[in-house]
Order: sequence, then structure tokens, then C-alpha cells
Amino acid sequence: MKDIPLDPQQQPLDLSLRPNSFSGFIGQIQCVKNLKIFLKAAKHRKESLDHVLLHGPPGLGKTTLAHLIAKDCESQLKITSAPVLTKTGDLAALLTGLQKHDVLFIDEIHRLPITIEESLYSAMEDRRLDIILGEGPHAQSMRLSLEPFTLIGATTRIGMLSSPLKDRFGITLSLGFYTVSEMQAIIFQGEQTLNMQLTKEARHAIALRSRETPRIGLRLLRRIRDFADAWSVSLIDEPLVLNALNALGINALGLDSLDQRYLFALGYLFHSGPTGIETLSATLNETKDTLEDVVEPYLLQKALIQRTPRGRILTDIGKEVLPSCQSNEHFFTR
Repeated sequence: MKDIPLDPQQQPLDLSLRPNSFSGFIGQIQCVKNLKIFLKAAKHRKESLDHVLLHGPPGLGKTTLAHLIAKDCESQLKITSAPVLTKTGDLAALLTGLQKHDVLFIDEIHRLPITIEESLYSAMEDRRLDIILGEGPHAQSMRLSLEPFTLIGATTRIGMLSSPLKDRFGITLSLGFYTVSEMQAIIFQGEQTLNMQLTKEARHAIALRSRETPRIGLRLLRRIRDFADAWSVSLIDEPLVLNALNALGINALGLDSLDQRYLFALGYLFHSGPTGIETLSATLNETKDTLEDVVEPYLLQKALIQRTPRGRILTDIGKEVLPSCQSNEHFFTR
């Protein structure tokens, strides 16, 4: 079987910080509750779990849930991302290699090429795959039977998913941002895994600056561990956390340098908008997808900006936050 590249963002440390069971998964309460019901029903019928679509901003636990689903099904999990599936043969290699009740996870599934997406339709519905061998008048069609499997698709932009593909997922779950108390619990869980010791105030300070996103909170925790080790500190308190986060360019709202550059550009360079996303992308030297998928969801969640038909504008709340971004004008002259 041809090897399909796996998700490049998966690192061993990230895996070690993932919970090992649904009982250890914090947040997304209704999603997890529903998943447990669907899994229990599938086991009762001795069937594969229906195909699952997970959507929401990056870092909220889509890949982690895929791991937990596969573990609960006692099945093998195979992970890939849509951009690396460039030919129908890539998809065929993955699907024909699946055993009964295995789980296939495709990240950023909205980026699948249309030819591969159309090949998925029959695989998801009828457990068969039609492939074309050869070209021109001598081309032949071959039909491959597939074992029952579960496809888990993850996307940060469900609006870009075609209706035919979206309709073939029997289970659709929307993941939302986390509360401060949930983030504190996640930080505490990561702290124990990394053999760290934080005060309650230090944990709270990290949670407030984690953009309500576990991936970011755990990344900050690892960087704070670096500062603590470099400074030979065993008990990490709030002043150390604040000093470390200041050094990392994270402000009191959890806005990093890119967030602050975005607000600065919108507020000062473009006088609070409206400003088109292409203009912001060119000004910040960042891709449009990065701004739309990584930066804007949190700024929208905090009501700092608005998307309008004419472009992005700064809200009254955003204007109140803006003075804290003034000192970051040097970001534009890197």
C-alpha cells in the first residue's frame, strides 16, 4: 500500500497531552454526550459508527475527538489531510487499506479536489470505489469493494464544503470556544502531564490569555515551562507567567503579535474600516486563509471586529482595546 503523508502538525508531545478517554476530555459537553450515545448504539448493532463531520475554529479538539472515537471503537485510526490527496489513487490506497470498522480522519476536508470528493460519495454511501484504469478509448472501469469504515472529516470552514459531501455525513458536530474554567482544567491537566507545578493564580492567568482555545493554552504552558526551567523556578506563580507572556508578546486579552498588528492596521492605518480582507492580507503580509481561519474567529467572538459587505470594521469594543496595540507599530517594519 502506498504511504500517504500524515498531518505534519502532529508532534509526539501534542499526542502526549491528549486525553486518553472521553472521561478526560474537557469541554464540548453536548458534543461528547451525543458521541457517546452514537458510539454505544453502533456497538449494540455491531456496526461502524456513521460518518462524522467536525467543524469549528482551529485548536478546539477535532483531531483529539477522532483519536478518542477510534479508541472507543477499538479500531485503527488513519490520519491524513485533504491537500496531500492529489490523485484518486491516493484515496484508493487509503480506503483499500482499511480493515473492518477502521476510522479514517481527513483534516481540512473542504480542500479536497473535486475528483477525489466525487470518488468519496460511493465509498461513504455504498462502500465501493470506482476507479478508471488507462486513458482514452482503452480506459477501463474497476469497482473495488470496501470494508465498513467510519470517515471523520474536520474543517474550519464548513461553508466551503459542498452540499453533496456535507449531506453524506450522518453526524455533524460543531465545536465552540471554551470557557475560562474549562481552560483552567485543561491547563491543570497539561501541567500534571508535563510534571509542572503552578499556582491557581498562574493557571488562571494562562487560561485568560489562551484565546479560549486548548491548543493555544497548552502551547503557552510549554513555553512557560521553558522560562521556568531557564530561570530555575520549580513553583510557577502569576508574576512569572505574566513576565513570560509579556516576553512572548501576549497581552491581557490573549492577543498575540498578529492579532495586535491586525487591530492596529484596521484601527490606525485604515481608520477603523471598512477594509477588504485582501487589503488587510497584503498589508500584514499574511495569507487570506490565515486571517480568516486563525485571527478573525477570536476577534469576532470577542466583538472586536465585524464583517460587513463592504469589509472589516472595528467595533466600539475594538476601539477601546486599540490603545494597547499602539506600541506594536514596529511590527510593520520587520
